[in-house]
Amino acid sequence: MGRHIFTSPGLHPACPRALPRMRCAQLVREAVLVPLHLRRKSLLVTNQVFSLYEKAWSGSPVQFAWQKTLGNFLAVIGGDRSVKIFDRHGQKRNEINLPGNCVAMDWDKDGDTLAIITDKSSTIFLWDAITSKTSQVDSGMRDAMSFLLWSRVGALLAVGTTKGNLLIYNRQTSRKISVLGKHTKRITCGCWSTENLLALGGEDRMITISNQEGDTIRQTSISSDPSDMQFSVMKTDERVSTRESTVSVVVGKKTLFLFNLNDPDNPIDLKFQQPYGSIVSYKWYGDGYIMIGFSQGCFVVISTHIREIGQEVFQAHNHKDNLSSIAISQSLNKAASCGDNCIKIHDLTDMREMYAIINLDDENKGVDQMAWTDDGQLLAVSTRRGSLHVFLTKLPILGDACSTRIAYLTSLLEVTIANHVESELPVTVSVEVEPSFVAIGVYHLAVGMNNRAWFYALGENNVKKLKDVEYLGTVASMHLNSDYAAALFEGKVQLHMIESEGLGAQEERETRLFPADDDKYRILCHALTSDFLIYGTDTGVIHYFFIEDWQYVNEYRHPVSVRKVFPDPNGTRMAFIDDKSDGFVYCPVNDRVYEIPNFSPTIKGILWENWPMDKGVFVAFDDDKVYTYVFHKDTIQGSRIILAGGTEVPYSHKPLLLYNGELTCQTPSGKTNSIYLSTHSFLGNLKDFGPDMLRQMLTQTLMLKRFSEAWEVCSLLNDQSCWNELAKACLHHMEVDFAIRVYRTSGNAGMVMSLEQVKGIEDHNLLAGHLAMFTSDFNLAQDLYLASSCPIAALEMRKDLQHWDRALQLAKRLAPDQIPFISKEYAVQLEFMGDYVNALAHYEKGITGNHKYQEHDEVCLAGVAQMSIRMGDVRRGVNQAMKHPSRLLKRDCGAILENMKQFSEAAQLYEKGQYYDKAASVYIRCKNWVKVGELLPQVSSPKIHLQYAKAKEADGRYAEAVIAYEHAKQWDSVIRLYLDHLNNPEKAVNVVRETQSLEGAKMVARFFLQLGDYGSAIQFLVMSKCNNEAFTLAQQHNKMEIYADIISSESTTNEDYQSIALYFEAEKKHFQAGKFFLLCGQYGRALRHFLQSPSTEDNLAMEMAIETVGRAKDEALTNQLIDYLMGEGDGMPQDAKYLFRLYMALKQHRDAARTAIIIAREEQCSGNYRNARDVLFSMYSELKTQKIKISSEMATNLMILHSYILVKIHVKRGDHMKGARMLIRVANNISKFPSHIVPILTSTVIECHRAGLKNSAFSFAAMLMRPEYRSKIDPKYKKKIETMVRRRDTTETEEPTTACPYCAFQLPECELLCPSCKNNLPYCIATGRHMVRDDWTVCPHCDFPALYSEFKSLLQTENVCPMCSERINIADLKKINDCTEYLKLEDEDQ
Repeated sequence: MGRHIFTSPGLHPACPRALPRMRCAQLVREAVLVPLHLRRKSLLVTNQVFSLYEKAWSGSPVQFAWQKTLGNFLAVIGGDRSVKIFDRHGQKRNEINLPGNCVAMDWDKDGDTLAIITDKSSTIFLWDAITSKTSQVDSGMRDAMSFLLWSRVGALLAVGTTKGNLLIYNRQTSRKISVLGKHTKRITCGCWSTENLLALGGEDRMITISNQEGDTIRQTSISSDPSDMQFSVMKTDERVSTRESTVSVVVGKKTLFLFNLNDPDNPIDLKFQQPYGSIVSYKWYGDGYIMIGFSQGCFVVISTHIREIGQEVFQAHNHKDNLSSIAISQSLNKAASCGDNCIKIHDLTDMREMYAIINLDDENKGVDQMAWTDDGQLLAVSTRRGSLHVFLTKLPILGDACSTRIAYLTSLLEVTIANHVESELPVTVSVEVEPSFVAIGVYHLAVGMNNRAWFYALGENNVKKLKDVEYLGTVASMHLNSDYAAALFEGKVQLHMIESEGLGAQEERETRLFPADDDKYRILCHALTSDFLIYGTDTGVIHYFFIEDWQYVNEYRHPVSVRKVFPDPNGTRMAFIDDKSDGFVYCPVNDRVYEIPNFSPTIKGILWENWPMDKGVFVAFDDDKVYTYVFHKDTIQGSRIILAGGTEVPYSHKPLLLYNGELTCQTPSGKTNSIYLSTHSFLGNLKDFGPDMLRQMLTQTLMLKRFSEAWEVCSLLNDQSCWNELAKACLHHMEVDFAIRVYRTSGNAGMVMSLEQVKGIEDHNLLAGHLAMFTSDFNLAQDLYLASSCPIAALEMRKDLQHWDRALQLAKRLAPDQIPFISKEYAVQLEFMGDYVNALAHYEKGITGNHKYQEHDEVCLAGVAQMSIRMGDVRRGVNQAMKHPSRLLKRDCGAILENMKQFSEAAQLYEKGQYYDKAASVYIRCKNWVKVGELLPQVSSPKIHLQYAKAKEADGRYAEAVIAYEHAKQWDSVIRLYLDHLNNPEKAVNVVRETQSLEGAKMVARFFLQLGDYGSAIQFLVMSKCNNEAFTLAQQHNKMEIYADIISSESTTNEDYQSIALYFEAEKKHFQAGKFFLLCGQYGRALRHFLQSPSTEDNLAMEMAIETVGRAKDEALTNQLIDYLMGEGDGMPQDAKYLFRLYMALKQHRDAARTAIIIAREEQCSGNYRNARDVLFSMYSELKTQKIKISSEMATNLMILHSYILVKIHVKRGDHMKGARMLIRVANNISKFPSHIVPILTSTVIECHRAGLKNSAFSFAAMLMRPEYRSKIDPKYKKKIETMVRRRDTTETEEPTTACPYCAFQLPECELLCPSCKNNLPYCIATGRHMVRDDWTVCPHCDFPALYSEFKSLLQTENVCPMCSERINIADLKKINDCTEYLKLEDEDQ
């Protein structure tokens, strides 16, 4: 027989896997320092229930065994030869005296019978837990018994002896099967499988597997003494069955031996390292895992999977000196180890976390054995000094809630009442029995077990026991309200008063049993509210019993039986679970039932929200999760239930109370724990969350109908889509006022106005219909409208939406008089969709025949006409269209017919509708030229005219063709016909000149070439862009001047200009050569030819030379021209004006200015004062434009010359004073007028005399009497002047003063230099006086200043500017209120 031996590697202290050992040590220290009840992770109760210690046990360990299944009894035996039976509260219930020392004891599978054997007797002692009586069974064995074990599945008891014999005793049949020689030595251990196979091990080092008849079916030998034998299932990759096929046994305290019944030839030996010590105990758990405890304080977890055997899944050094026992509770999912003087408890799902540590400081000898009850509630630990301690590790989760008050079991005999919502202090109530149910009411507490209940009155500071009540059966559940208790037992409910109201109470209202005797149903569930007793039956009926009236008020019949009912705090809504595990909400007010969606079949209970603002919220819970539901009573879809979300619930938590999203749960530790539902995460500080989380919270608030919180979330997000989502939810829940507030905040004025109009509607369906329409749920809106008091609204909605098919169906029922109008609209829609058959039918239905709706009927008739044509009934359609007054209809029908190739009918309709272009086009397609000709005067389309023209030309009717071509704007064809067929070149030439047609110009050129008219031919060749042909023709026939004149006015290339220039150069025609060299950019050659050109009166060649140099911007050419003008070559300088123009062309304005002064001086010397003034003015304006500073000499000369010009204007207008003042200014500068000194002085004397300026007249008359001037005086004035000198008159009118525009100093009006501020003052171009601020204007053309009033007066007789001679309209003259900018410019010029 092969044997696999695996050795566990153990752990070296330096190995990383030693970390769990360190962690456990750390946790031990934590447990010592921190009280266990304060450690949050601990979900276990570790309260000590009782301790047992008797003198007879002192000094030696005790044996004990928990009652299986129920765990109500604990059998303990010490050194006093008696077995003592204790209940779970530590009370001794019985004592069994034995004839010898107890060898072994065991409870049967149901915990009904305890079997005991001793070393001195062959009798088996059986103690009955129900009757508390002991019986004896004779084993019939002569040798002493050494082993005893009950079957795990039946009433079989196996007993082994010291000599290896076996007895199998059947408790039910009292049958005994003796098997002699099963082993050769003492049977020391054994185990039963779930298939009733018995494995035994003995001191003969053999393992036998027997069936329930005692027959050996397998056996194997082992290397040492066996102990602690167990059946289990090994972990495999593909497990075919869950049959227990593996026997495990400890061999020699060192090895774990695994014997597989299906593979007996290959057993497995698991050996462990020496530092672990010997194997103390081991337990199978989970999916093939084994937990093994070693004597040196370690325990390890290994897997029995063949791939993992030999590897440790987990290891911990839980105890410093020794480990004495381990235990596993499958119901708690916990494992415990004991050693030294402490117990350590781990969670099987995560062995690394230690959940509780129990220290037994008084046990100096250490602990020995430990065991859990099957339900995991109690853990018993024996010690080496002979004591026994029992700890509470799991409480029955019993609790109840009434409003916000909860009652829950905190110890086996203790109930705590708490109200966390109202911050009331918890109250602890000690009860007489370990209860199986708890109920809390407004003023009372009830606890009970079996058929009894104890009632307690809840005072403000104390709790008083009232009474106990016995019922007719075992109570399954109980509920209380302020006055009554309702107990459910054996299919019945007893409703009774908790406290009697005294003698005046009505006896029949004291108690009542449901159902009545004649009702043949069983009650499966019940609930009690402040007003109603509600119960559900196996026949599916839910009854409402109204306590105040003491009668039934409502019932609901469900198809299947109702298992659980959960009314809300007011009893107006009730959730229930039926026999199919489906959930529903029943509203007794309207007798409506709503199925709860996505209702898990594992749901164990339902809690309603107790927070008053969330009446429709409830949760359904199972072992792992809580599902939040919301009952929406008023929505536009009607009442419905939605699933809002789910929240994970910690292990073994039972929900008791829901208040504002906070779920209070009872834990196995006898405490409460609050869990916040994931659907209520928005109740925290919203500012701590990001946008994504806020959006999730918005969804939660909308599902829970928490609009105020949703508003806060939207305010933080400040996103339009979120506001829209909130508004839509408000509409969905018919919260119109809140929706208005939201839409107003988001700026949706249209929705605000719409909702304001409907918010006062009291008809629920009508209002819901409007809101459904606003949310675009039109089908629902229609249904709601039809169910409302205003069903016509459904029709109006469909019409507004253009759902004409639906509208037509509604109109038949609601408004037959609207059928024609809806039919028309529907027909238009069908026509657009291409359904012409139905469109025709609806157009026909739409005809009313009523003159009141004539326009509507015309639209329908038009539709009939169009649809008839589309359907092939052309005659009907055409006739209808012809009769119809609409032009558009004729056009549309004509287009349809044209597409159908019905050209004749189409043309007729086009013509009838006065669409002549279309009619003519269709007639052309028919080749009906006669009709085309008739329509042609009304046709505007060039295309049609062109087609007609081509047809007429083909017929040889050229005159008509020309007219048609002209209408078609085909000018080339018009020119061709005039030249080729109509012999009318004048017309052709006129057309070419008007249209500038290139092709036409070519045709005309060819025509003139044939006639020998080369000049005209050249002209039209140039016009047609045939410059090369035109040049060649001009060269051949000596017509280059004509060609040059023509081409110089055209946009031509430099090559063409160069060709002409070279031709004229060869012909020695310097002016023409220079002109074309200038045009082609050859400035040097152009200048040379211009300088060689003979001079003419207008000196055009010199002007062109100056233009050439100006364009060239070449210094050499400039110097060449200047030398020529200065006469460097021939010693004959040219007129200075050419030099001035040159400088202007070169933009050398300063040189031009100096030249202008020279020219003006020459002109003055020659007596040409106006020319001199004009030269200076033009230069002054140019310098001003270029923003170049103007010299004072130029400004002064311009002022004096302009003053002289003004004299003639003033004298002509008869204003002698102004003329005299200007002449005085000129006479004071008489040296600038050398040619006319005497005439000017003479005029000055005369005008001053006329103006009454006698002293001034005398002064200038005396000047004329000088010898150099006297002889030159005009004889007719000489005598008067001499008389004026001899008879001196010094009287003179004083010159008026006006304010200086700079400093406001008063000075004579013709004075131009202010003696105060020393500024040269701007002068008026109309009067010559200095300017004043409040009478300022400027010439619109030259921008020179003038006195507004004087300039306006002057323009009434003179319509030109005195300075620039440009025409001025008085309306263009604007008075300037702020002349600061002009004064600044004057300063800059100065």
